[in-house]
Amino acid sequence: MSKFAVIKTGGKQYLVKEGQYLRVEKIAANKDGLIDFNEVLMVGDENSFEVGKPFLAGSKVEAELVKDGKAQKVIVARYHSKTRYRKTKGHRQPFTEIKIKGIK
Repeated sequence: MSKFAVIKTGGKQYLVKEGQYLRVEKIAANKDGLIDFNEVLMVGDENSFEVGKPFLAGSKVEAELVKDGKAQKVIVARYHSKTRYRKTKGHRQPFTEIKIKGIK
């Protein structure tokens, strides 16, 4: 049976399964590269599921840090007509790539 969970991190919610690779907002990991997600909204498998109000007590998702990086550059442009105002700026959002190790 494959278990799945819905976790909350970085202001977003993700549906995760064991063995899945995922890019989330930048997270600081432990020295051994492990990350625990304690804000678990839902846990389930093919037959049943359990939903928290808002989180499940005693549930956690364990993940392993794969790499930290930055996403591709996004160009932010500002323009005001008739005033010769043009401004461009680039932004690269930092991310953490993780591998889901276990759902408990």
